[in-house]
Amino acid sequence: MAAWTSDAKTLIAKRYNAWAAALLIGAGITAYSGSLAGPFVFDDPSSITANATIRHLWPLWDVLATPQANVTVQGRPLLNLSFAINYAVSGADVWSYHVLNLAIHLAAGLTLFGIVRRTLTGSPGGAHSPTFRPQLGERSVREPVATMLGFIVALWWTLHPLQTESVTYVVQRAESLMGLFYLLTIYCFVRYVESPDGEGAKRRRWAVFSILACLAGMGTKEVMVSAPVMVLLFDRTFVAGNFRQAWRQRRTYYGALAATWILLGLCLLRGGGTRGGAIGFGIGGTWWTYSLTQFEAIGRYLLLCVWPHPLVFEYGAFKVQSLSEVLPWAIVVMPLLAGTVWALWRRPVLGFLGAWFFAILAPTSLVPGTSQMIVEHRLYLSLAAMLVVIVCGGFSILMARGVGAQASAPGQRTERSPLGPLLTQTRGFLLAGFIVAVACGGVTAARNVTYGSELELWTDTVAKRPANPVARAMLAEALFSSGRLGPALAEYEAAVKLDPTFFVAQERLGELLLRLGRPAEAAEHFSAALRLRPDFADAHNNLGILLAENGRAAEALRYVERAIELKPEYPEAHLARANVLADLGRNPEAIHSYEVALRLKPEMAGAEYNLANALSAVGRSEEAVGHYRAALRIRPNHPAAAFNLANNLAGLRRMEEAVVQYREAIRLNPAFAEAEMNLGSALFELGRLDEAEAHYLTAMRLDPRMEDIRESLARLRARRRR
Repeated sequence: MAAWTSDAKTLIAKRYNAWAAALLIGAGITAYSGSLAGPFVFDDPSSITANATIRHLWPLWDVLATPQANVTVQGRPLLNLSFAINYAVSGADVWSYHVLNLAIHLAAGLTLFGIVRRTLTGSPGGAHSPTFRPQLGERSVREPVATMLGFIVALWWTLHPLQTESVTYVVQRAESLMGLFYLLTIYCFVRYVESPDGEGAKRRRWAVFSILACLAGMGTKEVMVSAPVMVLLFDRTFVAGNFRQAWRQRRTYYGALAATWILLGLCLLRGGGTRGGAIGFGIGGTWWTYSLTQFEAIGRYLLLCVWPHPLVFEYGAFKVQSLSEVLPWAIVVMPLLAGTVWALWRRPVLGFLGAWFFAILAPTSLVPGTSQMIVEHRLYLSLAAMLVVIVCGGFSILMARGVGAQASAPGQRTERSPLGPLLTQTRGFLLAGFIVAVACGGVTAARNVTYGSELELWTDTVAKRPANPVARAMLAEALFSSGRLGPALAEYEAAVKLDPTFFVAQERLGELLLRLGRPAEAAEHFSAALRLRPDFADAHNNLGILLAENGRAAEALRYVERAIELKPEYPEAHLARANVLADLGRNPEAIHSYEVALRLKPEMAGAEYNLANALSAVGRSEEAVGHYRAALRIRPNHPAAAFNLANNLAGLRRMEEAVVQYREAIRLNPAFAEAEMNLGSALFELGRLDEAEAHYLTAMRLDPRMEDIRESLARLRARRRR
């Protein structure tokens, strides 16, 4: 016994917890190091780059109020605040978002390690314990084994490829941040009940920390709703032994924990309750039809826990056409669900793990949705239960076999202590755990490569779900952005063919057709999008732009103003309105709209340039100069901006500066005849007649029809004769 204790402590003793934590962090960083430069994808832009509420940290209420639009951060104040902190650090540069996502995930992994290790070691006074704990003997033996098992569970969980969607896909910080708060709620509860009775202040602190973590989770994502119930179930299973005793000993704590549901209710009300009609009861579908899809969802989740392939970024919406489609999945899911209910009363530990898996999935599996039936990030926390079963159950089986083999060996007494084979079993099990962890880390690193570009991510998704119209449309978007307009057109058309009611694809197809010089077809698709969704701001805006380009500015104004009415913080619509007003000669109103557009989205070269033009048109040349310079800072290869900047500088009699800008315009566009002529005029004003004449002659060569050049040349030569 003493030898076992000494050897075991050498291998996995409690004093190595820090080493285990360091290894966990190092492994996580290694697996995710290739993800830190991955771009914003899918829902990221709407919640981050287009989210005006995260562009400041004060007043804090503006950040916590969250956007009132169907975006991931809607009604989730802590999530929105976390993105505001990132924006304060790196603006729209993605690196800090990835770093914080990884830090959250690693913190969650460490917290899970602490929960599993402390639970297996045993809380003082705990009436119930995991079924394999009695095999491990006294506490001095349990501690190193608990450390090993907790470490393997946390390491696998941290490196499991399923977690990439919650870590690498930036906006799904919603899941990982909520997961961290969920785990902290449990961990702080464990520390609360472990604290000795004589340390009342310490016990109270841990209780308060647990309640605060639960409150923070409620402000992060709605899945946190089950946390108070799971804490009570944990108490009953591992500490108090029954619900009555748990409530009697800690009813004040549970009352405070339940009170955190008030914040969740307020957040749901603030978010509209249905997230823009995407989820919730009464959204058009039925609870029953959605629930049928969840048999396949949960079945796939279970398979992916043990064999994470293939991983699919976007599964797409689908409906169950017949019960025969459900049956194969129901055969897997229903016995597990029934077994969980049975185990809650007869085998509390297994019941707790089953309840953990199903309770965390319940909010998204029971509340109907219209667009996402299967989503891998929903497994972020539920995966932990599966891994605990695999790791701890596997170790129990190995121990049972080791004990049985020892008892049946010739000359062995069955009453001999089973602790002898523990060291061998532990070493072998730890080695196997590392092998699985390396495999998981390798697959995770490879999956992160797929997230390295939108084009690769959506190409992979379409290859796995070719009948998914959303994936087709997003692949088209990525191809469009990379300038591959032909393939993009084919993918948009495929998306619309798969789902003619897909109004977003209709609108984006219209935008691409407009780019391809097919305005009549573009108008048809914009109109189709508006028939399908009359309150679709993008379609109103783009149809307005199309009308303006066809000289129908008055009609266009109605559409762009409707887009702003539907979506007040829509910078492109404010820009379109400003352009239409400028076309109508209403420059003072246009100036105001340009300023609003730039306040909502500062880095728009076109808005800066057009605002400068409008300011110049009303005689505000000094202000125009600043905005022309801003346009050139954002888009340096903009010859028209350089030319107009030079004209305004010349109007302000700042001829030396004007000459520099005219030369820049000519460098950017060597065939810019008007810039050559105006450069000649600026040089003429400075008395540099030879240079002026050379530029006048160049302008005449480029455009012989420019009559002003001849007049300027005549004026220059007359001055020479004086």
